[in-house]
Amino acid sequence: MPPLQHPFISDDSIDVTTDSKFFGLTTYAHLPYVNCLKPDETGPGKYDIAILGAPFDTSVTGRPGARFGPAGIRRGSQRIEPRDAWNIYTGKNTFKSWAKIVDCGDVRMTFLDNTIALKQLEKAHQIISGQPSSTPEKGHIPRIVVLGGDHTTTLAALRSTYDRFGAVSVIHFDSHLDTWDPKVLGGDLSSYAGVNHGTFLHIAHEEGLILNSSIHAAVRAPMMREKDDLTNDRRCGFSIITARDIDLIGAQGVIDALKERVGNNKVYISLDIDSLDPAFAPATGTSEPGGWSTREMLTILDGLTGLQVVGADVVEVAPIYDNPGETTVLAAAEIVQSLLTLMVHTPIDL
Repeated sequence: MPPLQHPFISDDSIDVTTDSKFFGLTTYAHLPYVNCLKPDETGPGKYDIAILGAPFDTSVTGRPGARFGPAGIRRGSQRIEPRDAWNIYTGKNTFKSWAKIVDCGDVRMTFLDNTIALKQLEKAHQIISGQPSSTPEKGHIPRIVVLGGDHTTTLAALRSTYDRFGAVSVIHFDSHLDTWDPKVLGGDLSSYAGVNHGTFLHIAHEEGLILNSSIHAAVRAPMMREKDDLTNDRRCGFSIITARDIDLIGAQGVIDALKERVGNNKVYISLDIDSLDPAFAPATGTSEPGGWSTREMLTILDGLTGLQVVGADVVEVAPIYDNPGETTVLAAAEIVQSLLTLMVHTPIDL
């Protein structure tokens, strides 16, 4: 018996290459994949902004699983289609702007040696940011948005950022300070253990990578010491917006405080997904109740338009702890889009 034929559609008109969000390689928001770590194969001028995965979680002090964060965030971004991503609030489409945005895939990071893994990530940053940009009149150094991965990966990013842009102000969205002295967290075991997701900002300060105009936002976790943690945090160049401050000053007050703190400096934005309340983002290693909602976070990020954002990351996404609705990876993917929008809005002058 011959196969049934649709009365109105011929076989020649069937398209198997377009119009589906669920086919092909899973890149962030269906962006083109470029093997950015082999520039001799890809050639120069292939991108202005690169998405880069950092599958690493062996420096955590809580639940592991963030090595699967990059894949989870990409999965959460499948609802984002570049040609259909016109923002209801601004009327603009980040993916239809001047910037060529690509997904570079994940860095191969060993899970057997944290020191080597961070060096691998730093080298990947150097290779990607060392290529000529696609649109040099908007900035000749490509910028990178990292999908994490535990928060220690930000240390490698800051080291590379320093080499390209100099010291930066850090806007650090997190429920924790992450400026603990290694002597207090891990360093009593060994210097190796002292490099972890709770000490990386202290180390970044000691290495001169960040300016004394940095700021935390959404902090609410308990401290390890009565006074010394806050004293050390100030010494590392940070001021603090607590999670509950938003109840007093509102989202606009948070935006104003962040902008005033960093001024006209070049800025690195690092966002730990645990800055959101566990009701919105349960899939992380060290959840803390009392955080911000996804909407509040997106409003604050979008309000930072005009800052010179030279790099960014979304970290500590551990998809295994997500709920069936995958609210964590959906939120993380949308946050990445907001970070890309900030970069597109403001080119970087050296």
